[in-house]
Amino acid sequence: MAGVGAGLAQPAALEAVLFDVDFTIAKPGPLIGPEGYEREGARYGLALDPARYAEARAAALVDLQHHPELDHDEEIWVRFTEDIIRGMGGEGPDVRAVAEAITDGWLHSENFELYEDAIPTLELLRAHGLKVGLVSNTSRDLDAFIRHFALEVDAWVSSGSHGKVKPSPTIFRAALDLLEVEPAAAAMVGDSPDDDVEGARALGMRAFLLDREGRFPNRDDRLADLFSLPTALGLALA
Repeated sequence: MAGVGAGLAQPAALEAVLFDVDFTIAKPGPLIGPEGYEREGARYGLALDPARYAEARAAALVDLQHHPELDHDEEIWVRFTEDIIRGMGGEGPDVRAVAEAITDGWLHSENFELYEDAIPTLELLRAHGLKVGLVSNTSRDLDAFIRHFALEVDAWVSSGSHGKVKPSPTIFRAALDLLEVEPAAAAMVGDSPDDDVEGARALGMRAFLLDREGRFPNRDDRLADLFSLPTALGLALA
């Protein structure tokens, strides 16, 4: 007699974890964070309030619209930054110039800082024999970013080089192909419910929402930080 559960597909063993980059493993440094907006705005006579940055960015994310074909389009990020500037109190024709300056700053690795939980989490995953990849909606040179922070990752794909942005399944597939891992054996971690979580799940991956700011307290797939990821994946911590 067949045992209980015979014939049911078992979950594939985990082989790899993909990470979003911005606001997942890295955050803007002073030059492109709230104070950076304030300083750049002052150069053009705009009085921007850094205390309004978080709320302005959250509102801009709600209004962010990707290209209809999910093509990488740098102009979208300039407009996104303009929305943040307006949310911080900026207005007038110089909003565009400030947005372009801030957007350009996002291309340079030295303008970022790693979250304190990034390196320990990556090290623990690799200690468990898992492959690690990065998938980011950015024009930044991820190869230079990885070398700047001495990250030990196995593959990386940016939308600027790939041509499509998350949540397009092709960008996740490109990273998994480099890792030689099937979707069912991979997990994705990122801070965007749509781009990272739903995009990865549409391809058949497991996915977790990194919610550092507590914006989604009622989701059962949320992680408050990366330190909680190994437990969510069922990995032993010792």
